[in-house]
Amino acid sequence: MIVGTEWLIEVFECDAQKLRDVSALQNVFARIIADLGLKSIGEGQWHKFGGEGGVTGMTMLTESHLACHTYPEYFTATFNLYCCKTRPEWDWETNLIEMLGAKQVKITKIERGANPQSQTVGGKI
Repeated sequence: MIVGTEWLIEVFECDAQKLRDVSALQNVFARIIADLGLKSIGEGQWHKFGGEGGVTGMTMLTESHLACHTYPEYFTATFNLYCCKTRPEWDWETNLIEMLGAKQVKITKIERGANPQSQTVGGKI
């Protein structure tokens, strides 16, 4: 039984200015949501840290959530997308290279609930 799919994305060597730009990150979210046919619940929440700091953002979805955290001082961003419904693969690498100037994109895909025999920290399944 699979109850959802989670993508953990790490993006390296990005354009630091884009990682400080809320509107650039909102455009990334808008493209993900549109391309995958997701539905947002209300407006996303965004916070720009002071000075040369990064951005954190989250959008609740009817399918679950989409979040990001950026670290311009390390030229790095992280994204998390969780969907409780099957979705096509999004081309994270091509899109984030284009939209954030990334040089490297690491994608981890987790099928949630896929292995009822697995152990969790602090409990058993």
